[in-house]
Amino acid sequence: MKKHPLIVTFVFFFSFYIQAQVAALQHAYAHNDYWHAHPLVDALDNGFTHIEADVYLRHGKLLVAHKPPLFGKHMELEDVYLRPLANRLLKNKNQVPTGMDTIVLVIDIKSNGPRTYNALKNLLSGYRAILSDFDNGKAVFRNLTVVLTGHLPMQLLKTESLRWVFADEKLDRAGNETGAADMFVTASCKYSNILHWDGNGKIPDAEKTHLISLVDKAHAGGQKVRLWGSPENERVWMQLLSCGVDLINTDKLAALRKFLTGDQLSL
Repeated sequence: MKKHPLIVTFVFFFSFYIQAQVAALQHAYAHNDYWHAHPLVDALDNGFTHIEADVYLRHGKLLVAHKPPLFGKHMELEDVYLRPLANRLLKNKNQVPTGMDTIVLVIDIKSNGPRTYNALKNLLSGYRAILSDFDNGKAVFRNLTVVLTGHLPMQLLKTESLRWVFADEKLDRAGNETGAADMFVTASCKYSNILHWDGNGKIPDAEKTHLISLVDKAHAGGQKVRLWGSPENERVWMQLLSCGVDLINTDKLAALRKFLTGDQLSL
C-alpha cells in the first residue's frame, strides 16, 4: 500500500518533537535499522545514537537492502537517512543542545567497495556542513559522523587528504593498521568469535579475560567496541557493558531502551 505523503511527513515531525523528550542512549546501536517499521524514526524515538544501514550500489543509486536489490523498488540511502537527519540536525541548530544532536550513521558496504564509496562520497559532499571530517591530517567531529564497515576500500581511504567518513576496524586487529591516522572510530567483530556464553550460568573466565583485553586495546586507540550477533538478553547486555563494550548491538530497540534507562513503561 502506498503511503500518503502527509502521513509520512506527520510521522517525521511527530518523531522530531518526541526527540526533545528522549534521553540519548550512548550505548545503543540499531543493527539493520531499515528492518523496522519506520527506519531511522523508530531508532531516534528510542534514543539510539548509533544507527546502521546496509548499502548496495545499483545503477548509480545507493540502495538500502540486506540482500542484493535485483528486483522491485528499494529505499535509497539519501531519502531514508541522510536527508531526514540533515533536516533534523539543522533544524535543531538554534535549540538547546541535547545528546540526540550527535548521531553516528554506520554504513555497511555490501557491494564493490571502491565504486560504492565513490558514489557515497559524491552524495556526502552535499551534506558536509553537518558531517564530521578528516581534513589534512586533522579530524573534526560535527553533528553527524559516517562510519564505514563491510567492504572497506582501505587503500582508497588512506590516500585521501579530505574525507567525510571514518571506518570500523576488526576488533582482533585493532591498532595494527598502518597509515590510517584518525581512520577508525569503532572496532567490532562477531560475538561468537570471542564468546560462546548465552547468558545462562557464569561467563567463562577465559572468555571474559580475552574480551576485556581486546576492549582495552581498542580503547587505547580511541575506538568504541561493538560485538554483533550477540544474544538478545539482559544478562548478556549487562556483562558486555561490565567488560567495557561500548555499543550494544540489537534489533530490539524498545527492549534495549528499557534495559539502559530502567524504564518501567510497558513495551
